[in-house]
Formats: sequence, structure tokens, C-alpha cells
Amino acid sequence: MAEVQLPTYDIIIFGASGFTGKYVVREALKFLDSPNSPLKTLALAGRNTSKLSQTLKWAATSHPTVPLLIADTSDPSSLRRMASQAKLVLDCVGPFRLYGEPVVAACVEAGCDYLDISGEPEFMERMEAVYHEKAVEKGSLVISACGFDSIPAEIGLMFNSRQWGSPAVPNRVEAYLSLESDKKIAGNFGTFESAVLGVANADKLAELRRSRPKKARPTIPGPPPPKGSTIEHQKQIGLWAVKLPSADATVVRRTLSILTENPNGLEGVNEDPKHAEKRSSFWSTIKPAHFGVKIATKNLLGMIGIIATGISIGLLGSFSFGRWLLLKFPSFFSFGGFRKEGPTEEEVASASFKMWFIGHGFSDANLASQATSKPDKEIITRVMGPEIGYLTTPITLIQCALILLKQRQDLPKGGVFPPGIIFGPTDLQDRLQENGISFDLISKTDINNNVST
Repeated sequence: MAEVQLPTYDIIIFGASGFTGKYVVREALKFLDSPNSPLKTLALAGRNTSKLSQTLKWAATSHPTVPLLIADTSDPSSLRRMASQAKLVLDCVGPFRLYGEPVVAACVEAGCDYLDISGEPEFMERMEAVYHEKAVEKGSLVISACGFDSIPAEIGLMFNSRQWGSPAVPNRVEAYLSLESDKKIAGNFGTFESAVLGVANADKLAELRRSRPKKARPTIPGPPPPKGSTIEHQKQIGLWAVKLPSADATVVRRTLSILTENPNGLEGVNEDPKHAEKRSSFWSTIKPAHFGVKIATKNLLGMIGIIATGISIGLLGSFSFGRWLLLKFPSFFSFGGFRKEGPTEEEVASASFKMWFIGHGFSDANLASQATSKPDKEIITRVMGPEIGYLTTPITLIQCALILLKQRQDLPKGGVFPPGIIFGPTDLQDRLQENGISFDLISKTDINNNVST
């Protein structure tokens, strides 16, 4: 009997009816069949057709014809069928450590591309360890962290790096993330669950890293950065800050490691010579630096809530009854920071973020090699945008997807990669600017005599 040929879609959004998924659908519909958009066909996938149908009604201003497909992470054959119908699958079903791998496996097997919004280092690094070679062979690009984790951090660090015109070089860049809102907004429960499971599985990540070949380390000019205090008052930007155990720093390190081994970036499968030239010249302007992320608030009181949430996840997340308590009563243990229902549309609309990148380095690379020299230059840049989980994440994911559809021949044949190494030399930053996420140079300061330039 002849095999039935299933239709193929440019993009299938998997988990389309979830909290974040429905906002991803709304963002994607803005570009469906619009002028100059490579997105001509779209389908939504999930476990429940009626929920997918409700999502489409909620997200669409008109009545587009968007097919609804049944796919479930517990049914590998449904995932294989979905992947065989897609050029690109956008996976919005987290926590990814629980539900991500079957989707990656199906996409790699089918040779279709895969993007997700994961912020879970162990999941991402495990997918690279298990699927990279097969993805290269099958021509499947697998790129995690295409949401708020970690596009603003990756593209934001590159933007700061490009401000260090030769002979100046950065030594370290600290990112300070400030979440702002007119209304009290609760975070996505999935993010909270991922954090709890991250604590529970911290030893697995350490074990995975120990078992893998050592990664190339970039050469960073100057001394290692000072430890600094636990709570820091950053006067230039008027914020209190504490270290944030996010995926951003690990994702950036992976990009810088790949760049160390491939100084001109990664070649495209059938690359346009102009893009090859652009790629090579782009990477020549990126200078590696030590990178860390801190969460910041305008007053010390706000800091206390953040630290208390971190302590409760740290203490309770390491044993099963503690995890049960955390996941049963997220609002209580996060002091109202997270709740199961997710925020209202008004709360989402009222929220925004600012991510400040404070770079310290040397006005001349030669100074960095002197044992006693301290950084004498500071460059501050900033990335700003709307609410992180439901607005910025769909914007970054969809722009990455559109670049992938439009410029597939300029990108590697396949493999498992962090987003920065793939999207850095594309027009992603310009696209984000056009869609409400801004990149600004705030100041360049000579530290010695405090003269701004």
C-alpha cells in the first residue's frame, strides 16, 4: 500500500496551548504570510485539539487556517509524525529535563530543525552530548535557549563586546537584570519548577561535565575577576544585586568555547560568499570576557525576597518531600513571586526588563599583560524589552525561527548548539530592535580619572 504523504509546514509550534505557547502562537501569527516573511505555513501541536483551538481563537485577530496536530511527549510515534511534517519545530513544553528529550530525538531522526525556550543547563548539555553527532549527520539544527534564556544575554554581551574598539579589550562583563512592573506580577510556574528540579539534579550536571572532553577555553586578557561581595550595590545604575544562578553564563561560555575552536564562526551548509565574509568580520569584532549575571532591584528590601526564595529552593529542593512542598505551594515559598495560574494579560502588559552590561577592561591590550595592571576602562550597555516570559521570549524565539527559515543555507548543516554561535553574525539584533527589544550604549568611561567619552 502506498504511503500517505503528509503535508509539510514551515513551523510547528509544539505545546501551543501552554502558558508560554499561546503567546508564541500570537507572535508567530504576526508573520504568517506577511510581506517578506519566510513563514508561509504554520501548524499547532499538542495533546488536546480543543485547547489548541481555543489558543488559536485567543491569539488570532482574523480566522487563519492553521492545522491542529495531536502530539504528546509520552507517545514517540506522534512526535515522529509531527517532526516528519515540519521544517522547524518550536518546542514550548517544559520543564525540558522531563519532556524535552523525546522531541529532540524525533526532530533529529526526521532531520528537521528544532528550537526551544529552555533555560536548563543540564538538559542542553546532555542533548549536545547525546545528539550532536547524529544531528550533524541528519542535517538537523538543534538550538536551545532561544527565549529570554539566553538571547538577551548572548546578543547583549556581543553588543557590549563590539564597543571595545581596538586596541581596547574587555576583561569581564557583569550583567545586571532588573525586572520592572507597575503591577505585582507572578512568574511562570514552569520556570519555578525548572529551578527546583535544577537544584535536585545539580550533581547530575556536575557528573555530565566531568564525563565529557574538556572544552576549549578562550584567552581572556588580564587577571581573573575579583570574587566581590554577596550583595552588591551598583552605584552607576542605582541597583542592589545578587548572583543569579541562571543558564545565561553557561550558555555564553559554550558559545565562547566554540568560537575559540572556530575563530571565524561556523560555516553554512551552502553559504552565500557575502554571508561568509560578514560572518568572519563579525566574529573578528567579538572579544571574549569573563561573564556573570546578577539579579538586581532598586532597593535592599526587594533583594531580601529574592534571597529568601533562593534559600527556600536551595534547602527544600534537595530532598523529595521538600520538592513536593515547593511545587505544591509555589506562591508561599517564593513570597508571591511564582504561582500556578500564571499572570493576567494586564500584569504581562505592565511588566518590562532592563539588562545592564557593565564591562571592565583595558584601554590597550598591552596593559592587560602587565602583572600589576588593573582595568582602566568601563563600558556600560543596556538591553531593554517587555515582560520576559510571555512577551520577550516569544519575540526572540520567533525572530530566531524566521532567520532559520530565511537563511538556512548560511547556517551549519546540523548539530546541537547554543544560540549565540549560530545567530550572532545574522541580523538578529536588528530584528529584535524592530520588535521592541532595544540595545543601547550608555557610557564609555576612563576609570583612572573618571572622564566619560
